[in-house]
Amino acid sequence: MSKKWEAVQKDSKGRHLRREETQRKNGRYCFKHVDAKGRTRCAHSWTLTTRNLTPKGKKAGSCLRELEKEIQRDLFDNVAPDDMTVYELALRYNETKTAVKQSTRAGYKTVLNDLARDEFGSRRISDVTSFEAKRWLIDLRNVHGKRCGSIRTIRGVLKPAFQMAEENDLIRRTPFNFEPAAVLVNDMVARETLTPKQERRFLGFVANDKRHQRYCDALFIPLNTGLCISEFCGLTVNNLDFNEGSIRVNKQLQQSSDMRCCIERPKTESGVRYVPMTNAVPASFKRVLVNRPHPAGGPVVDGASGFLLLDKNEIPRVALHWQKYFQYAVAKHNRIYKEELPKITPHVCRHTFCSKMARKGMDPAKLKYIMGHSNIEVTFNTYTHLGFDDVKANPLGYESGTA
Repeated sequence: MSKKWEAVQKDSKGRHLRREETQRKNGRYCFKHVDAKGRTRCAHSWTLTTRNLTPKGKKAGSCLRELEKEIQRDLFDNVAPDDMTVYELALRYNETKTAVKQSTRAGYKTVLNDLARDEFGSRRISDVTSFEAKRWLIDLRNVHGKRCGSIRTIRGVLKPAFQMAEENDLIRRTPFNFEPAAVLVNDMVARETLTPKQERRFLGFVANDKRHQRYCDALFIPLNTGLCISEFCGLTVNNLDFNEGSIRVNKQLQQSSDMRCCIERPKTESGVRYVPMTNAVPASFKRVLVNRPHPAGGPVVDGASGFLLLDKNEIPRVALHWQKYFQYAVAKHNRIYKEELPKITPHVCRHTFCSKMARKGMDPAKLKYIMGHSNIEVTFNTYTHLGFDDVKANPLGYESGTA
């Protein structure tokens, strides 16, 4: 089975290059784009960012990333008619975002599809007021039944799109310059974590169930490493160091809406990290290696090979596979046993791991590093689900016998 892979490249200094960016053998950078008349163009620079020095003997100029910003602004200026609609604005904004991840691009496409069907998408941007923008978001929730998370995504596209229109003097002021909390009641359900008892029961069931036991190790690892599911799917043999007891996390395996797979960098630079193997994790990885298919050559995705998790067609398994495996295992357990398990997803596993480590007293800075968070507030506010039972025995967090 063949797939069309998205190219991911690095420059001579090992820095990740965005989509449409390349570096020639002589060190010069190039940004490939399509101009307002549909012609393919290339912008060149000897430097990638403003932090770089121009090579000796070469003419200094704007860095490539600055040139990209100028090109995006020019593209918007050249295609923006005076009677532009909300849908057209969002479409043009999407066209200027040439260096976003596949998952982000899929989110933009969803928003565009919604606007194409909605009457609001046909409104002239110059006619949209802040009141009408707020009223529309409220109607999306109350009339169309969209959840708060989906509405936040829509606003997350339209706010910068209207800001771009304001910067280009197409409108006097953006109508989306308000916080969603001002008009929407947050209906987002906090992700649950598994209790130690639930975790033991789930893993025990999987280990002894004939249908699901082949996935036991692969379901155990996310619960005991805290890896994002896309990071887990992107693991290759060279990411495992059993001597050091570490997992090198430096990529994600993603799948787009058209079923194409690609390798992407973690969301932030903090996502590139080493995660320690604890408890039975090394043994689980070794069993995964022993039991995995060994196709000649193996699948290659953007230069990466040696994937740990392959399906029956010798194609790397993606996040959707594991979401289904967790779903099916929990459903079968709950059909058999009166005491049901809660919904378990790969992200619940990540939350559970983080909360376990916090409960055991891991240093916050270390936990932030292991989770790959860029901000320690994310570690605490999103991932640590501690309750009264976790703190009542030792409310001040002191070790027994210490002052």
